[in-house]
Amino acid sequence: MRRIVLDTNCLLQSLPSNSPYHKIWQNVLNGEIQLCVNTEILNEYEEILSGKTTKEIAHNVVEAIARLSTTYFQDSYYHFGLITEDPDDNKFVDCAIAADAELIVTNDKHFDVLRTVSWPKLTITKLKEFAALI
Repeated sequence: MRRIVLDTNCLLQSLPSNSPYHKIWQNVLNGEIQLCVNTEILNEYEEILSGKTTKEIAHNVVEAIARLSTTYFQDSYYHFGLITEDPDDNKFVDCAIAADAELIVTNDKHFDVLRTVSWPKLTITKLKEFAALI
């Protein structure tokens, strides 16, 4: 099972059944992918999904993630502050580090700075690349 952190826009793109990335969401639901989250991430998921879909859909998605036995809940006790262009994205980075996630799936350019950080070493993968791996 792959342990990943999935940024909000990638989650959003994986939800529609006609999306080329829907297999990512399906693999999360069937336990083949272990999604790493914390309260901050779940709150952002719900907030953004509510704006892009409906509050009911957003709640159902977050509830499904929270109830999955394979979801890895990891609070971040240390904040590395590695992303300075959009500090709000650091919640994903801190969760990935604390959870020892295999990779962060994101299309956000702010995460590119992590490719230059020698420690802690994080693997960043674009949504399309990750979908091709599974």
